[in-house]
Amino acid sequence: MKKYLAELVGTFILVLFGCGTAVVAGDKVGILGIAFAFGFALIAAAYGIGAISGCHINPAVSLGVWVAGRMSAKDMIGYWIGQFAGGILAAWVLRVIVSGVAGGYNLAASGLGQDGWGVGYQGGYSMGSAMIFEFVATLIFVLVILGATHKSAPTGLAGLAIGITLVAIHIFGIHITGVSVNPARSLGPALQVGGQALSQVWLFLLMPSLGGLAAGVLFRTRVLEAD
Repeated sequence: MKKYLAELVGTFILVLFGCGTAVVAGDKVGILGIAFAFGFALIAAAYGIGAISGCHINPAVSLGVWVAGRMSAKDMIGYWIGQFAGGILAAWVLRVIVSGVAGGYNLAASGLGQDGWGVGYQGGYSMGSAMIFEFVATLIFVLVILGATHKSAPTGLAGLAIGITLVAIHIFGIHITGVSVNPARSLGPALQVGGQALSQVWLFLLMPSLGGLAAGVLFRTRVLEAD
C-alpha cells in the first residue's frame, strides 16, 4: 500500500503545481514557466517518493513499465488507482484555492489547466494533430523513463533527466493540447471543469496509453533494451 499511496502523493504534486501554475500564474510566466513548473514538480516528486514506488505518477508510464516486464499487473492496477485518485484530488484542491480569488472564479471560462484541442483552445490545432502529438510525446517520454531507470543507466540522475524531458515536451506541446502525456493529469481537471474538457478527455486517456504501450513493447522486444 505504501507504493500506491506514494503514487497518489506524487501525482497530486505534479497536477497541483503544474496545473496550478497554468491557472494562477500562466499569464505571468508564460509557456516556459508552465513547462518548468511541470518538470520541476516531477523532479521533486521523483526524489521524494522515487525510493518507495519508482515515481511513475502517470498511468501511461506504469503501462509501459508493465509491458516492458518490470512490474506485475497487480501493482500496475494499484498504481493506476493511486495516480487517478491523486490527479482528481489535486484538481479539486486547485478548484477550492482559485475559488477564493477576489470577485470569484469563473470555472467554465478560465478552467483548471485542462487539456483540449480545436477552435477556441490554445492554438486551435485539429484532433489529428492532438492525437499524433500525444502519442509521439508520450512514446518519447516513456522511452526516456525506461532508459534512464535501466539497471545499466547512471544512478541518481533519472529524476533529473525525466524532469527535463517533461519540460521540453511542454515547451513544444502546450500550444497544441496543453500537454497531457498522462491520463491522470488530464482526467482530474476534466472532471472538475466538465463540458468540452470532459467530452475531449478520451483522447488524453487513449493516446498517451498507446504511446506508453509502444515504448514498453520496444523495451520488451529488446529493440531498445540495453545489453
